[in-house]
Amino acid sequence: MKIVSNAERPDLQGPAQDSLRDGWPAFVLRGEVPRAHRDAVAEYFPRYDVLLLEDDLVLARATAVALRWDGDTATLPDGGYDGALVAAVTEHESGVAPDTVCVVAATVRTGRTGSGLAGEVLTGLRERAASDGLARVIVPVRPTLKATYPLTSMEDFQRWTRADGLHLDPWIRTHQRLGATILRPAPRSMVVTGTVAEWERWTGMAFPQSGRYVVAGGLDLVEIDRERDQGVYEETNLWMRHPDGT
Repeated sequence: MKIVSNAERPDLQGPAQDSLRDGWPAFVLRGEVPRAHRDAVAEYFPRYDVLLLEDDLVLARATAVALRWDGDTATLPDGGYDGALVAAVTEHESGVAPDTVCVVAATVRTGRTGSGLAGEVLTGLRERAASDGLARVIVPVRPTLKATYPLTSMEDFQRWTRADGLHLDPWIRTHQRLGATILRPAPRSMVVTGTVAEWERWTGMAFPQSGRYVVAGGLDLVEIDRERDQGVYEETNLWMRHPDGT
């Protein structure tokens, strides 16, 4: 297996990575902030969009942006995932020298999860960042198990551990096994807004009246307002920090 950047192997984009998207709820890919900054992120940070390959088979992908952060938990980017994208693009365009890499996505090929591939691709990304002098590594983690408990606050969920001391959530455990520690929740990390019809299409549900709904794959509830013809989903993620310089 080897690590390459997505930019180095443009032939492995599109259909070659389709299976990496299978685990994401449809609405997660509809946020306005990532859509508005997608091209800039691809242009400014191609080195931190990496693929784990076995021959020419894409096994996993991890994507990150570079930004400035002083190491204080209180000054983490407002808005988690969305905030990190905005900060990284804005700072790059303003000439601010980064010192931190923020991992914004990591996915594994369908059928190959649970085999350590996520750790492999994250380690490869961390090594690239360290070699570029980006000592700090942070992640607004989207815990996969949290979707089973959408009524539970992230403040409570972050404290759920197993007998061995590791977290109950497998994705949090993946980061912990790489040495990462939990910092704090990231409120409004990902905000998705759409019409009622769009939300019905994204979720396969009907929303016959205004109110808050549990949706498959959602870590939090979606707020439906039929009078305004709008559904708003504000997702809380969990900030974690990896060991510096590794």
